[in-house]
Amino acid sequence: MTEPTGRRERKKAQTRQSLADAALELFLERGYDQVGVKDVADRADVSVTTLFKHFSGKEALVFDQDDELEAELVAAVRERPPGQSIPQALREHLLLKQAQLAVHASDPRFADFTRLVQETPALRDYAHRMWTRHEAALARAVAEAVGAPEDDVSCAALARFALEARSLILRHAEPRRAADEAFALLEHGWAASHPGS
Repeated sequence: MTEPTGRRERKKAQTRQSLADAALELFLERGYDQVGVKDVADRADVSVTTLFKHFSGKEALVFDQDDELEAELVAAVRERPPGQSIPQALREHLLLKQAQLAVHASDPRFADFTRLVQETPALRDYAHRMWTRHEAALARAVAEAVGAPEDDVSCAALARFALEARSLILRHAEPRRAADEAFALLEHGWAASHPGS
């Protein structure tokens, strides 16, 4: 007998979440460099093989929502309302994500998570590589939206600058004002090179 797809998918999601939770607990308790993947698998009560079915490596355990973040960025471009420019759609998306982060900031573990990433070179490097990968996917979505070649430089530039604007927005005392100012520059330049998109 085969298990219903819905149940199988739920079990996979539960296992993935258990692994991510176990990893974060262990990394915060002992420090990232003092924990191995076997420790995480043991804490989640699964095999190391199962861990690697869900995560590509130790760093990926920390950034367990990586694929979702990328899908949301791409959707912000593809599913934007008629008449909304791509920079406006990205601005709104980043402000929404910033508001969601503000909600999580009240959780003491969020500050611990942020500190863990900031103080661990391997995690900082992984986060940078992750954003670079998002940049490529976002640039492709932008190019597709405007009918430009996949390697269009202006589309790649918009993707890069929009993603870099995120760190400015997060660090600024007034995130909405920071987003307005950063994306006003992007909007002006984008409108000049891609009118109406």
